[in-house]
Amino acid sequence: MSKIWLITGASRGLGREIARAARDAGATVVATARSPAAVREAFGGEQDRLHAFALDITDAQAANAVASEAVERFGAIDVLVNNAGYAELGFFETFTEAAVRRQFDVNLFGTMNVARAVAPHMRARRSGLIVTISSVSGLVSNAGGAIYSASKFAVEGWMEGFAQELAPLGVRSLLVEPGMLRTDFMDGASARFGSIDIPDYAEAVAQYRAFVDRANGSQPGDPARLAERIVALAAQDPPPARLVFGDDARQWAGAKIDQLRQEIAQSADA
Repeated sequence: MSKIWLITGASRGLGREIARAARDAGATVVATARSPAAVREAFGGEQDRLHAFALDITDAQAANAVASEAVERFGAIDVLVNNAGYAELGFFETFTEAAVRRQFDVNLFGTMNVARAVAPHMRARRSGLIVTISSVSGLVSNAGGAIYSASKFAVEGWMEGFAQELAPLGVRSLLVEPGMLRTDFMDGASARFGSIDIPDYAEAVAQYRAFVDRANGSQPGDPARLAERIVALAAQDPPPARLVFGDDARQWAGAKIDQLRQEIAQSADA
């Protein structure tokens, strides 16, 4: 029997690739985005096993409505892929309070809205998988990524605990922590930059913007390959708790682990 996948942010980038890979593997896909027309355009129209739904994940009522409609139409939600999100890139003090709150409203609270809408259906069936697209930036933070990392660190802490609450009820979890992927994530269609000019940071901010411009479109990670990995792991019982994807992500995460080990050792009582 065909599995039912619900994917957020499915009109472009990694979400689109996951929707395509799940469909090609035989799943029925509920592909959501703020604009369902963008989903249909990405996939050449509505298809037998791919259905476009409108969803702004910051709207909790809309998330509940989409989850209920998906269950009513297709009988279940077997896999939720919480993928929708964006990045505020730049130095912390260059962001307004509103920009910071918007980052958390989407990346954390929006993701929570969708999980809260879907989890009861999975609990009732004692079955399901929640795939949460985080980032290696949820494990490691650097200058220029403080706000984005803060939102992803929060996602990691929430989902790590929530997964343990769900596990006894038959609902599994997979946290995905990619490195830099070749998507439009770093261009103006997704990423946003701080709007406050601070002379002390001017040179460093200019260098950071130049780095982002150079990296955009030439990132090492292949989103289609990651999508295939996610679909394969979703069929694995049980899936791993985490997938750290990409040589860059594994290098950065490994360096953070080494740093933590050293700092823990240094923290020991003499």
